[in-house]
Amino acid sequence: MEEAEDHPISRPLGTTEQSWVRGVRGGTGITVLALLLSSPPDLFLLKTAIHKLQNSHPILRSSLSSTSVVTHPPSPSLHPEIESYPLASTSDLLLSAPDPPHLSPLHLLLQRELNRNSWSNSDPAPVLFATHYELTDSKSALLLRLHTVACDRTSAVAVLKELPEMLRGGGAEWDEGKSPCLAVESLIPAGRGDKPFWARGVDLVGYSLNTMRWSHLEFQEPESPRRSEVIRLQLGKEETHTILEGCKQRGIKLCGAIAAAGLIAAHSSNKSNRLDHTQIENYSIVTLIDCRKVLDPVLHDHNLGFYHSAILNTHGISEGEKLWDVALRCYAALSHSIDTDKHFKDMGDLNFLMCKAMDNPGLTPSSSLRTSFMVLFEDPVVEDGSPELCAGLGLEDYLGCSSIHGVGPSIAVFDTIRDGRLDCACVYPSPLHSREQMTNLVDDMKKILLTGGESS
Repeated sequence: MEEAEDHPISRPLGTTEQSWVRGVRGGTGITVLALLLSSPPDLFLLKTAIHKLQNSHPILRSSLSSTSVVTHPPSPSLHPEIESYPLASTSDLLLSAPDPPHLSPLHLLLQRELNRNSWSNSDPAPVLFATHYELTDSKSALLLRLHTVACDRTSAVAVLKELPEMLRGGGAEWDEGKSPCLAVESLIPAGRGDKPFWARGVDLVGYSLNTMRWSHLEFQEPESPRRSEVIRLQLGKEETHTILEGCKQRGIKLCGAIAAAGLIAAHSSNKSNRLDHTQIENYSIVTLIDCRKVLDPVLHDHNLGFYHSAILNTHGISEGEKLWDVALRCYAALSHSIDTDKHFKDMGDLNFLMCKAMDNPGLTPSSSLRTSFMVLFEDPVVEDGSPELCAGLGLEDYLGCSSIHGVGPSIAVFDTIRDGRLDCACVYPSPLHSREQMTNLVDDMKKILLTGGESS
């Protein structure tokens, strides 16, 4: 029996995981944690810390193929490789980056890692890659690049919280055992994901027909090769408090306000393309729901893997609509979808449509592979600036998000409330959309949030 434990453990990929394996190969779903450190870490200690993470989380020591996940047994001595760039090499990379010079080094390195695809041809391939960049004599950056099958946003936050303790020499607070949890489809509570065959067919036809009526941001260069780029939307503490209070008064979550700001900004940006300024435009928004607390058995935030599901809603928007009116409408639609278990019942449908778009890009507008206007999360990450992060890592700043330059939306919003301040990494596919175009959109979203929030 003990000898068997030394052999790799394999399980088939779930349907959602298979979709993400295909998505990542095309450029969507490369998850990156970018950490700005106040002092260069000891690389041996860093390797040891990542090794401890892998030993306590089976999915991090796994390899992915197109059909299965193979988990290797814990190793007492094997340390992961960390790619390391000395100061001169990092400087050369930053100078040659195809990005505006005003972006911070951390921002530029985040974008570089989002577009490094170690899974485009490799089968099987590991799920985790680490890179260390020296920035100055006293500062450096650690970039962790993970496959979305192994690391959804909740998983990324767990890694960020556990890494400092590992660096300080502590043991693993969480140990998931010898093999990863089952795929999300296998953990849906009995009856909650059931849908009659005829209803599934009707919904698939409905989704397909609706896509033809959706409005999109203007495509700048639909035929050029794409990469993921990031724009940062940040608000002050008082501004964030005002918006959160506005949400609380109305019984909605922050995602409703962000979705509304995006819809109003998108409608405004397309104004020059409309002959009739009273025209209603329909935009699709995908909201990602962390299912861990409603699965059977219930999972903890430190159970790594992909345990989100998606809800797709279409919203009509016309000129002159106000932030809170649209936010209430968006959140009501999302709440109804959750209450009727659409995040479980439609899981297979949305996976099927995602794969169909990858198989047949011509079915999407201008062969753009855009399947929605926006993707965002039901709940933000809330980070209180814990001293553990600062003490363990010397962490000055961090960014986390995933690539979307394969199949996906025009903009994905990764929202964090850090020390009471809203901080969003807004990812978009370039040059399908230009930085100028998306900067204007994000700036408009910020103005709408601020002016709408003030009227709460």
